[in-house]
Order: sequence, then structure tokens, then C-alpha cells
Amino acid sequence: METGLKRDLGLLSTMAIAIGAMVGSGIFILPGVAYVAVDGPAVVLAFLIAGLLVLPAALSASEMATAMPEDGGSYVYVERGMGPLLGTIAGIGNWFMLSFKGALALIGGVPYLVFVAPWLAEYILVIAVGLAVLFTVINVVSTKSAGSLQFAIVGVMLVVLAWFVVGGSSDVSPERAAGAFNFGSDGLVAATALVFISYAGVIKIAAVAEEVKDPGKTIPRAMIGSLVLTTALYVGTVYVAIGVVDIDGAIAAGSLQPDGEGAIMALAASATLGQAGVVAVVLAALLALASTANAGLLSASRFPFAMARDGLAPSAFEQVSDRFNTPVLAISVSGAIIVVLVAFVPIDQVAKFGSAFQIIVFILVNLALIGFREGAIDDYRPEFVSPLYPWMQLFGMASGFVVLTQVGFVPLVGAVLITAASVVYFYLYVRPRTDREGSARTELRRNVGEAAIERTRELFAEGRRYDTLVAITDETPRQTRRDMLRVGTDLSSLQEGSVTVAEFEQVPHRAFTAGDTTSRRDEPPDWTHEMPPLGTLDDGPATADGGVQQTDGATDDTIGVDEDGPESTAATQSQPIDFRTVTTEDIGPAIVEFASFEDQSFVVLERRVEELHELYGEGINEHVLKNARCGVLLVEDRGIDRVDEIAVATDRGVYDPEKLLVADAIAEETGATLTLLQTIPEDAPAERQQVVQEYHDELRRILTVTADSQILRSDDRVAGLARFANAADLLVTTTERRGVSGALLGRPGDRLVDVVDVTSIMVQPAGKQRPGLVQRVVLDRLFG
Repeated sequence: METGLKRDLGLLSTMAIAIGAMVGSGIFILPGVAYVAVDGPAVVLAFLIAGLLVLPAALSASEMATAMPEDGGSYVYVERGMGPLLGTIAGIGNWFMLSFKGALALIGGVPYLVFVAPWLAEYILVIAVGLAVLFTVINVVSTKSAGSLQFAIVGVMLVVLAWFVVGGSSDVSPERAAGAFNFGSDGLVAATALVFISYAGVIKIAAVAEEVKDPGKTIPRAMIGSLVLTTALYVGTVYVAIGVVDIDGAIAAGSLQPDGEGAIMALAASATLGQAGVVAVVLAALLALASTANAGLLSASRFPFAMARDGLAPSAFEQVSDRFNTPVLAISVSGAIIVVLVAFVPIDQVAKFGSAFQIIVFILVNLALIGFREGAIDDYRPEFVSPLYPWMQLFGMASGFVVLTQVGFVPLVGAVLITAASVVYFYLYVRPRTDREGSARTELRRNVGEAAIERTRELFAEGRRYDTLVAITDETPRQTRRDMLRVGTDLSSLQEGSVTVAEFEQVPHRAFTAGDTTSRRDEPPDWTHEMPPLGTLDDGPATADGGVQQTDGATDDTIGVDEDGPESTAATQSQPIDFRTVTTEDIGPAIVEFASFEDQSFVVLERRVEELHELYGEGINEHVLKNARCGVLLVEDRGIDRVDEIAVATDRGVYDPEKLLVADAIAEETGATLTLLQTIPEDAPAERQQVVQEYHDELRRILTVTADSQILRSDDRVAGLARFANAADLLVTTTERRGVSGALLGRPGDRLVDVVDVTSIMVQPAGKQRPGLVQRVVLDRLFG
């Protein structure tokens, strides 16, 4: 997209933006504060650990920046990957947090000015506001000028800090520096959280990616190079500072505040470099804080600019000046925000909120990369690829959550409030003006569907034999027994599988026995009399011997005892039906063991409603669902007459191939039509419905029977599905292990079966595993 922005920033200027955004209050103010927090020299290790924890986000941002070299940085990646809502949160949060950090930097040099010129203290506010206006004008006039100024400031600062490290290393007291890398220090994680904001500028290079020369090479080199250089600079500088300054003594003497805040670097320079060193360090500190404000303004102004291009902010923010080739309004408003913050808001408190939100942004950046990679988007072709994927990103997310717990209650509340305000803004302004979702979510959803289609195609093409166990108890009603057997025979008719009907009789515990389960074969029980023809689920006349007969009289298909024993073979279908009685002390384990020993493909069980809300103990259904290695079908029987339409429902995600196989087998035997039912949110974008429709169309090509498709827009998934499922003759849906939350609140599949009036079959595929925490909490929620 041509925007009029010039690619003026080379490698050194781009690195200068990142270093200038990082090296400011982080190195000149925070060492003393972090020393107090960690209660010792381990503050050096805290800076090192923080740099390592930032690395995953830097690698992720580098990769995505080379694929999408557009202004906006982390906002662009989150918005493109996970949609406008999270993009709005990232954009607004970054915009304001960078403004807060810039404002803090402008007044953060107070201790250093007072150190050399106490009389200037009363003019600090005027000077800070004046600098804010000056930097705004510079950024409006030319991005290149801003980059050149940043390069000059950072150059001076690096020279002074290098002199400080080299010249002061010989004066480091081993006693004061002892324990600088002690992992066992109390408060180490809290100190790491405190200094984390020192590295917040590392991914700000991506915010001006559209103005970087040769972004495919320049951006990753600048981002990783600036992080490595800044981390080494932090570690070396802080090591020398705490090694030459008696911080406890300085606090006692009033040179530093009780929390460690103050001109600690000036005190260190006075102790090792003399008056010339003090002047140089104070000058570097002021330049560093000024560079932080300049880089913060430069980066912050690009967020409303990028958001406006995506329709998430008023279009005026994306207008580029014909005279200056810069987004004047975006820069001016950002500069005005900084001026207001400097003049009226306690910036030191607001800056702490920035640390918390930057951690959240880093987590989102790592997650966005996972979305792009797993989405396999055709247009996503980065020139730089993050190493150790996805472990690097997972480590960055996990460590981010750990550090986030240590930033303190007030910063967390601030981050929550900013997030809430962003959500309100999204629904009031953005949502009515946009109808799309993140491309990574769309592509990932499409790819998940394609993978499910391939698994379904392979399952239908296998043509393997399916043996079915119909497990009943003395509590199973006669009609339900017959309907369960009909389901089992229809399913096992695929490739002439067998059906075993086993009645499990529970007996009291018996001591001193060799075993608690016995099995015997039986003749067909009396409840099989007057059964309808197998494979039709329709009522039909009984034969003289108590079996069943085809209604047209063309063939004789009976359940009975053949000449060789109780195992019966149907004359036309060659389906062996074996009747068993199993005596056991515990029915659930007995069913699982029987199905495993007999190598059954499916177990058909009566759905036991009374077990659904059991908080303690484990009923028959739950035990079999949890432990069976084969597929499980729970039958909620409400009577079956003719079956002309079968509804196959899923409340979210893809259909389990075995659920489709069960529905297809019954439809094939009964001549019924299948209807694929699936819900999406009412406000889901059009591309999401298109992806689901494409998925349904592919499934209809695989199924062996006629199938229709219904995609329902409803925020109440159960109600939406029930409205259409009630019109069918049979519902096939999914079951799952319930757990504590399911016992308390119920599961969507159970709620759906409870509200419909038709017989339902709930299918759990063989080998179904409970998804892991990351899958359930993160990926499923974000990528749907």
C-alpha cells in the first residue's frame, strides 16, 4: 500500500530509535529502586533476566515485521492475526502507554538537574512542556530529522556510558557487588518485573517499519542488535553503579529517596570519574530521557495512523502531509496528550501501568505469531524466521504471565481499566464500521477444517469392520433396549460387523472370590420380540419365533438361535448378534474391560441423566467415557418411529469424523437425509460463515447419503441448534467428559439433548483426549 511515507531510516537510525526508547529512565533511575526491591546487588541479575524474557517477543515481532513492514508494529500483528477487537486493545494501549512513558521521561531528569543546579527545580514543569512541544514539531517536520536526532542523542549517551563502565570498573568494591548474579535473592522476580519496562522500546522499531530501508534485513538486525547491546549496557552499567555506590549509606544521607529513587548514576560518576564524569553522566542522563520522549512520541503517533487505515480510528489520523510527508494529526494529538500528562497527571504512577500493559502486549505479540504460523496464510512470507518455534513463543507467554503477577495490584488495575475502555470504544465506534476478523484466525479456522475434512475422508475410505457392544442394565427400559440395539445393528452393518448385546447385572461385593465379573451367553431375551426390521428403525411385524421379518416379505431377517448355538446370524446381512449376561460388582469398569477384551469398535449406552450433576463419585456413563478405548454412544431415548431426517449438530469447531460416520451409517440404513447444523455468533463476520459453509460443502461430498447444511447465527448456541434439531426425527451430537464445571453448569451437548424432544445419540470418538490447558484456554478461545 502506497501511503506517501518515505523509507528514510537505515540500520543505525533504526537501532537508535529502539535504544533511545529503552535507555532512559531504565538505566538512570531504576537501578536504585530495583536495588531496594531485591534488597541487594542481585538487581544486576534482574536486568539480565528481563532482557532474556523480552527476547521471544523481539524475535516474534522481527519475523512479523519482515512479513508486514507497515507502521503500527505490534498493533498491526495483533489486529491482522486475531481481529479488530484485540487489535483495538493493542493499538490504544500502545498509544497511551508510549505517551505515558514519553511524559515520564520528560520529567524524569529532575533528580539530575537538581543534582547540578538546584535552582532549576522550580522550572522543571516549564522545561518539560517546552521539550514536549519541541519534539512534536520535529516529528511533524520530518521523520528523518527525528531519526537523525535520535542517532545523535544515542551516540553521545553510549559514549558516556561506555566511559563510565570502562573507567569505573576498576573502582568496583567486591563486597558491594557480591551476589550480583545470585538467583536465590529475595525479591528477584519482583525486581525483574520492575525493570521490565526498561526494555519496552525494543519492538517499537516495528511501529515505524514502513519508513525503514530494506525492512527484511534491517528490522531483525536492528531489533535483536539493539536488545543485545542494551542488555549488555544495562548489566555493565548497573554492576559498576552498585559496586561503587554505598546505596544504603546514600539513602541514610538523603542523597537517594528511601525507595532508592534519585540520581544514582551521578553519585556513581562522582565516586569514580570525578567532576568531569559527573557532568558527562548528567548530560547523558538528560539526553537519554529526552531520547526516550522523542522515540516514544515518534512511535506512539504511528498507532492512531495505522488504526485509521484499518477503520479502527477516524480517517483524519491517516492523512499524510503533502509538505512534510508525515501524519501530522496523529503526531500532533500524541504530542498534545504528552503535554497534558506532563502538566496535570502524576506520571510516576501512570508509568507503572505502562509496564503491566507492555507485558500484555508482548504476550499478544507471541500469540499473534503462533496464529500466523498455524494459520499457514498464503500472503504471510517473512524474510526472517524466529528460531525455536513454538517453544520460544510459549516461553515468552508463560514468563510474561509470571512477571505480570509481580507488577503490583495498582498497575494491574490500570491495565484492566485501559483494556475495558478499549473494549467499550470498539463496540461503540469500531464494530458498527467493520465486519472482519483476523486473517490468522480465519486461515487457522479454514486449515483446521481442512484437516478435519481429511480425517473424515480417510475414515470413510477405510471400509473397516465395526463391532458394537450394546451395554444394558436391569434399569434400562425395554423400549430403550430395542432402540439401542437398532442403533448398534445399523452401525455394525458397515462391512458386516458384529453386535454383542450384554446385560450387566450388579451384585454385592463378595470376599474371598477369584474375581468379581463373570459372563455367560444367552438366547435372545423376550424384549427382542416384536422388534422392527433391522436397519430401518421402523416398527414391523414379528416372526413366529419371536424374531423380526422384512416388511415386504422378500427375505427373512431374524434374531433367534441358530442350529449351532445361541449366536445368531441374520440371513441377509450376516450380522452375528451375540447375547450375553455379565455379572459384576462394578458395572462401569466391567463394560470397559469387556469392550477392550472383545476388541469392540463402539459401546452403546443408555444416557443416565441422574449422573450429570454428580460432584462426587463416578457413574457408569462417566467411567466409560473416561476409560473406554473405543467409541462411545450415549442414547437418550424418546421413542423412534420413522427416521426421515437426522440432525448432526456441533456447537463450535469441527465435526468429529466418527460422529459423522455414525449419523451416515444410520441414514444409509434408514434412507434418511442428514442435516449439518452449526452455530456462529450473530455478529460473526461474513468470512467466518463462508469458511464454515466451505467446510460443510466438503463434508457433503464425503458423506454417502443426501445431506443439507444449516449455519445458524445465534449467540445462544443451544437454543439455536434446538430450534432446528426439534424438527428432525433423530439428533446426533457430541458428548464429553464433564468434570466439576460440567457437573455444576452442564455442557452444551447435554443442555442441547435436554431441551429437544427427539431421540438423541451423543458420540464420543475412540481415543478422544481432553484438550490441554493451553488448547482450551488460549487457542480454542481465540481461534474458535
